[in-house]
Amino acid sequence: MQQVFASIITIGDELLIGQVTDTNSPWMAQELNKIGVWLKRRVAVGDLREEIVHALDEQKKDTQIVIMTGGLGPTNDDITKEVLNDYFGGKMVMDQKVLAHIYHLFEQVYRRPIIQRNLDQALVPDVCTVLFNERGSAPGMWFEKDGTIFVSLPGVPHEMKGLMQKEVLPRLQQHFTMPVISHRTLLTAGVGESFLAEIIKDWEAKLPAHIKLAYLPHYSMVRLRITGSGADKNQLEQELDNEFSKLKQLVAAYIVVDEDKPMQEAIGDLLRKTNSTMATAESCTGGYIAHLITSISGSSDFYKGSVVSYANEVKENVLHVSPETLQKYGAVSEATVMQMVEGALSTLKTDFALATSGIMGPSGGSEQKPVGTVWVAAGNKHALVTQEFHFRFDRARNIEMTAINALNLLRKFIIEQSANGC
Repeated sequence: MQQVFASIITIGDELLIGQVTDTNSPWMAQELNKIGVWLKRRVAVGDLREEIVHALDEQKKDTQIVIMTGGLGPTNDDITKEVLNDYFGGKMVMDQKVLAHIYHLFEQVYRRPIIQRNLDQALVPDVCTVLFNERGSAPGMWFEKDGTIFVSLPGVPHEMKGLMQKEVLPRLQQHFTMPVISHRTLLTAGVGESFLAEIIKDWEAKLPAHIKLAYLPHYSMVRLRITGSGADKNQLEQELDNEFSKLKQLVAAYIVVDEDKPMQEAIGDLLRKTNSTMATAESCTGGYIAHLITSISGSSDFYKGSVVSYANEVKENVLHVSPETLQKYGAVSEATVMQMVEGALSTLKTDFALATSGIMGPSGGSEQKPVGTVWVAAGNKHALVTQEFHFRFDRARNIEMTAINALNLLRKFIIEQSANGC
């Protein structure tokens, strides 16, 4: 059994200048980790021959696997295949299976004319193993040299994932005998990373060498993940379960969920358990909370909809916030969000509702209500809770912080109401 390390090289000028965000590398890293491969580093390079070659030379020094994505398209800036052909000393040949697939895609699926650039995607180095890409026209390629495996995949996420799942991961598992890697993750909210570290420092200090703890903070939440590696799967799983149980007891007051899932999914689980529904009335978050919730498959089980009441007229006409409340206390006030919740419950006919109103910046603040001032309310027909926040970040982060803290307020309210039988 050996410890296997991998590097990921993403290729494309668009990645370097921030025009496109790399979502491939995090996904690949997680999938590699599941089969026992440790990712050593991620490298991004532009569409330049010398940069690609340099990256290959550097990454093969101390990793057994080098996976590349990008640069396999039909345009002139897609040079990865030609670079790899030269790097491994091959010559280009036409792969008939890939060629037939390209004809099928253009004639039967895309229904558009095919040109030579498209056909040339079936050209591959004769020194590679072709990885058939059933989701697109650019095949993947598998090379082996001096004890290192090199894999080149399309940069299109849907195509890359198909090749990883069907071709790359199974081949790697056949090629290497790797240790078992397993994780346990919990999500906390309402407590800082340093405070958590202080709470669990004695437990953390006693962890065996093959079990590691990671702190993963993000917008008012901290995920705690323990990772273990070993040869005996059953023994490792039992050890992790024991340590995870100790960790949960130490941070019980702050746990949102003892799984690796987001806040909004945890709330969905709570609502499903009681066959309850919810709605949102958003002002400063502009529908962002609705976006978070509806990003969950099956959220229609518990989520009915949102009123994005950015203007006061909408607060008055749709959510029935009284003009007197807006005049006396302003849109960003406890009284307003309370009436927004009541209006959402009445208008959208749900069991629970959540409301937000605040000043996200960079303009709009005052001495009495500076930028970052936010009021949040959560309620049902029996009770209502409110909370004021003061954030200090830019507009985008203030919105995200508001959304997460609002959802956490709702989560705690649902738990409290369930405990009271409401």
